[in-house]
Amino acid sequence: MKSVPGEILLGDIGGTNARFTFLADDGIGPIEILAVQDYAQFTDAVAAFLVRQRKKRIVARAVFAAAGPVEDNRCLVINSGWVIDGSELRSAFDWTEVRIVNDFEAMAWSLPGLTPSDLFAIGNGKVVPTAPAAVLGPGTGLGLACLCPRADGEFVIATEGGHATMPGTCPREDAIIKHLRGRFGHVSAERVLSGAGLVNLYQAIGSIDGRPTVERSAAEVTTAALDGSCPICREALDAFCAMLGTFAGDTALTFAACGGVYIAGGIAPRIIQYLSGSHFRRRFEAKGRFQPYLAAVPTWVIVHPEPTFVGLQWLAGHAFNR
Repeated sequence: MKSVPGEILLGDIGGTNARFTFLADDGIGPIEILAVQDYAQFTDAVAAFLVRQRKKRIVARAVFAAAGPVEDNRCLVINSGWVIDGSELRSAFDWTEVRIVNDFEAMAWSLPGLTPSDLFAIGNGKVVPTAPAAVLGPGTGLGLACLCPRADGEFVIATEGGHATMPGTCPREDAIIKHLRGRFGHVSAERVLSGAGLVNLYQAIGSIDGRPTVERSAAEVTTAALDGSCPICREALDAFCAMLGTFAGDTALTFAACGGVYIAGGIAPRIIQYLSGSHFRRRFEAKGRFQPYLAAVPTWVIVHPEPTFVGLQWLAGHAFNR
């Protein structure tokens, strides 16, 4: 990256955690994680991080990836209510430049920088280098973006595709979605493909079958599914993996993503072996006449610990060094 005075503050802002670090001439520094619930507003979290980290640092610019739609350099983080506003941040911290992007836009920009060791393949397929590559990820929410090649350079389509309507592909899924529709009205993909979505699946299956459930977090549902101690949790995780495959396959068709589909977020890496042995890939390819088309599209789980910061580093280098 071109040498510039001072350092750049980078942030990956989700609904549960806010991650911050500095980018200097020697690369990305240590990442600090702050719990979103501990701070009333985003500026409070930034101030707390700077107080602990600044010391003799000179910071005049920042790039933030935020889990929500970005318009006019401003984002409402859907799952926390935080507002991240570039103008407000420049004024509050006397910064000269602030850039705010959707978190999965940053994730998409990370794809060219990932190495084979950062990826876990599920299924076969071969990358078409000139084709779009899609990245999606269930975590606190469900993000989706696409990296598109063109002759004068790549560009990213940031989306709110996680809030598109979730389809059912069999009577069992139809029953689950019908139950969730009674709770939420609209059943988006995020209502089932996220941490809260996994809990929704668990509760819906128990209710549909008349089987008693106890209050569990997403982590507890996952643990009980993996160790086999709760059949309802196991079925919920099975449904999660299958529906993730459906959504990923729809994504590949929507973007003609023959450059591959990448699964990011906090959940998939934790269940990677289970996901690999699940119906994920079968559902990914189960698109009728387009099964051969999708069989040729590779899918991976991103196992890099902080891929968003790979994308943020790329964005910082291009946003401030024109």
